[in-house]
Amino acid sequence: MNQIPDTMNAVVLTGHGDLDKLEFHKDWPVPKIESDHVLIKVSACGLNNTDVNTRTAWYSKNVTDATTGSAFDSAADDDATWGGAPLTFPRIQGADICGTVVASATLAGEHLVGRRVMVEPWVRDWRDPDNASLCKYLGSECDGGYAEYLSIHYRQVHVVECDLSNAEIATFATSWLTAENMLDQAQVTAGDTVLITGASGGVGSALIQLAKRRDAVTVAMASESKHEALQAFEPDAIVSRNPQDISADLKREIGNSSVSVVLDVVGGSIWPQLIGVLKRNGRYACSGAIAGPIVPLDLRTLYLSDLTFFGCTIVPRGTFAKLVDYIEKDEVSPVIAAIYPLSELKSAQKALISKQHVGNIVVSVERD
Repeated sequence: MNQIPDTMNAVVLTGHGDLDKLEFHKDWPVPKIESDHVLIKVSACGLNNTDVNTRTAWYSKNVTDATTGSAFDSAADDDATWGGAPLTFPRIQGADICGTVVASATLAGEHLVGRRVMVEPWVRDWRDPDNASLCKYLGSECDGGYAEYLSIHYRQVHVVECDLSNAEIATFATSWLTAENMLDQAQVTAGDTVLITGASGGVGSALIQLAKRRDAVTVAMASESKHEALQAFEPDAIVSRNPQDISADLKREIGNSSVSVVLDVVGGSIWPQLIGVLKRNGRYACSGAIAGPIVPLDLRTLYLSDLTFFGCTIVPRGTFAKLVDYIEKDEVSPVIAAIYPLSELKSAQKALISKQHVGNIVVSVERD
């Protein structure tokens, strides 16, 4: 077994609130390896909106505002997480992990020791792994990757063999897994035209690549300042994030005023327009509401157009293995906006919240 230190660098969330609830420690205890677990020496960990929403208690039903990165006075601690259950503090967040397995508590995980790995962020109860109600989220109900070491069940761990850097690998887990699940749920195929909101973010930029991989027509929605950067992902069209008339923009860009699928992580005030441009039998899939969770729905639009809505949170087993396969076959490309040291996680989160970037933000956990 490798020599494992007793303490490590870690960023610890001490409660719901502002950025001051994130504390950087140089002497946090290295986790003990539980039964059927392996110990991972973390190299890099990507940021995601779930960490911000959990810290600020945005998931509380008392909160109706857009995500801001600041605490919400109206939030209630008893439903302040994605699953609606109280969070236990202190907690190490971070779900998008790349690292190396350095020890195993069981023979079943020994084959992973010394290998570079990714970690599936939906933590399953392996006695009943397909029971979504038993799933936990890495960095929420159990400690995650904003630390030098992580203990996790060996079946959550996937070896990844490719030429990408550790930081590049750390861009995939949450964003790309979410994106692939949205596409699966909405059953996107080559015959579809897909409107993607928040296209410059981690999930949105992944959706462009993964939808194109399925030969769907992709329409990216983002602020004008990011349109030039989005051209690198080669969407079939790009439209404004704050349109006066989405149908007119679509008509101008793709020659058709409607789409078969909307993939949404934004919500907010434009939501009625998003639903309004769906064709008959159109599909709407949602995995976020950063611009606001409370939206008006005209039920006549829903039933008269025979629309289908999909909520996309917990990802079915097997989806993560598909993503690793795409990475190893060089079928997808990581998009890094910035890399910060772990000690500057607060600055990294500020950058994530400001939404001035294109792609993913990552923290490097390795010591200089």
